[in-house]
Amino acid sequence: MSKNKIKKKANNNLKILKSLPESIIGGINNKIQNFYKDFIKDREKRKLRLEKEKKIQEHKEIEQQKKQAQKDKMIKAKEEKLQKLAQQRLIVENDRQIIKNEEKRKKIEAKRLQIEQQKLKDEEEKKLREDARKLKEEELRIKILERQKIREEKNKIKLENIKSKELETQKRREAKEAERQERNRIKEIERQKRLDEEQRLREAARKLKYEEEKLRETENKLKQLELDRQQELDRQILQEQSEQRAKEEELKQIEEQLKADEAEKLLKEKEEREKAEDLRKEQEEQRLLDEERAKLLREKEEEEERIKEENRRIKEWEDKFDQEQRIREEELIKKFYSDHSKPSKTENESNNNLEKEEKN
Repeated sequence: MSKNKIKKKANNNLKILKSLPESIIGGINNKIQNFYKDFIKDREKRKLRLEKEKKIQEHKEIEQQKKQAQKDKMIKAKEEKLQKLAQQRLIVENDRQIIKNEEKRKKIEAKRLQIEQQKLKDEEEKKLREDARKLKEEELRIKILERQKIREEKNKIKLENIKSKELETQKRREAKEAERQERNRIKEIERQKRLDEEQRLREAARKLKYEEEKLRETENKLKQLELDRQQELDRQILQEQSEQRAKEEELKQIEEQLKADEAEKLLKEKEEREKAEDLRKEQEEQRLLDEERAKLLREKEEEEERIKEENRRIKEWEDKFDQEQRIREEELIKKFYSDHSKPSKTENESNNNLEKEEKN
């Protein structure tokens, strides 16, 4: 709406008011003033009522927070008590399991010593046979080594120059890798320390049970080993004789093959080193990516495992608490009905005392 229209409308309203009688105008003014006063009073009442309700609500919230804090404190105390009892029970079970495992270990150790003594005798006999065989092999090997040594000295000079360069680059890579691994190791140690303490007792119990199973398996294995040893001894004697003949022929063929392979090897080594260097760089990049991915996955799995374990412990505590609560309720119900079914002696005694006091 424009300013001119507003002015015109105001002037028209003034003209209409001036044309009205003064009594009507006075009545309208009084009604307006009364309405405005009532409106102010109502608004102040609503404001006071809202402030009062707000204070009441704040007081209720404070009381509710206090009750919740007391409830949380009681729950925490119960949880700590249950945790201490479980820990003490686990320590007693672990001590009992340690004694049991120690007795079984002594029996196994005695059996093992007996087997070891027999095994030493077998080893001495085997050693005598091997000494005779090695004398023959040594004669052939010395001749081959002399010829091999001459060829290796020539190749050694070439390889030393190449290896010296490779060692320098390898040392630089290893230094960087060691520094990176050390940083990762320190971070991993800090994270593991937080997790290891809560798992220590639980793992101790599982280890002792596992140790008992392994001791039982070891006892069975020792029996089986004694049977296998006798069979192995007979088979070994026949095998050594055939191996002796085969090795003599093999050494002669090896010498001829070495001459041909060495020439080909020198040519291939240079190509393989270049390929290996390219492959190593690709593998290094892939390994770093895999390590980071595996680390994130492992941390996620460990977090999920801790959450599952925490939920499981909470569920066990809830089940136990519900069971105890049900037992207490049943006892209270039984006591209630037993009290009402039999006349109580205390009530009869109190009635007699009242009658005596009235007579006095």
